[in-house]
Amino acid sequence: MASLLTNGSAMTALQNLTATIRKLDETQTRISSGLRVGKAEDNAAYWSIATTMRSDTGALSTVKDALGLGSATIDVAYTGMNSAIEAVKEIKNKLVAARQPGVDRDKIQSEITELQRQLVSIGSTSVFSGENWISVDSSQAGYSDTKTIVASFSRSNGEIAIGTITVSIQTMKLYDAADQSGILDLKDTATNGGVEYSVATLNIAALTNSQADIEDLEQMIAWVDGAVSKMTDSAASLGAVKQRVTLQQDFVSSLMDAITRGVGTLVDADMNEESTRLQALQVQQQLGIQSLSIANQNSQNILALFKG
Repeated sequence: MASLLTNGSAMTALQNLTATIRKLDETQTRISSGLRVGKAEDNAAYWSIATTMRSDTGALSTVKDALGLGSATIDVAYTGMNSAIEAVKEIKNKLVAARQPGVDRDKIQSEITELQRQLVSIGSTSVFSGENWISVDSSQAGYSDTKTIVASFSRSNGEIAIGTITVSIQTMKLYDAADQSGILDLKDTATNGGVEYSVATLNIAALTNSQADIEDLEQMIAWVDGAVSKMTDSAASLGAVKQRVTLQQDFVSSLMDAITRGVGTLVDADMNEESTRLQALQVQQQLGIQSLSIANQNSQNILALFKG
């Protein structure tokens, strides 16, 4: 039935055109944003998962930064320890040279004193971001001989967990201003005269060629050699921790990439598919406009019947 008041064909054509325009807008939004799910209304479940995982990726990025900071701190401590080992080995060499009767032990002591000063300088300057692991003061408020590095972030059943790498500096500190319990300022009392000394304070200038003084000198050599051994063990421990931190950095980077790929699978738009759909919808839009135009011609045909 033809009617001037109700044009069913035009209404249907308009509805189809409106639906096509809506789909066209969605496709253009996906192409411009690159996202198939950009808002919760697109797909609430996928949007929720993607938002949470993006948040976790941000936390992992912070973990990666913390690992970088920890790695640098370990590297500085390791560098300081290595330099200190070389200086202490040189002190041992000087003491061995002083064992020879007839040498000027006072001049040898002047060389040892400079090496001792160098050790103090190494210990005090091995600092990164306010952290010094080889020259400490255990009497300071809040001091702990256990250092931690943030190493991981995980989520399970809605609960989050922060993982850390723990490093004990109790056996690797060279100096401790509080109680002189470091490797270099720890005192030995095994000399014949009962004189206390440490690697940092030993002095051979007054030693003679007497049997007692020679025995004391040999004890000093053994004490310094023991310090080198302890420092070598500490450097090895720092190297092992450094390797673990490096491996964890690589893992965190790979994990972030994997999460990003997973989120992309859920919410990223397939640009090939979307561009094909865009072309199809543009054709449908043109056809819809033509259909609406044809449907509107019916009213004009009715008017023509009344023309004389």
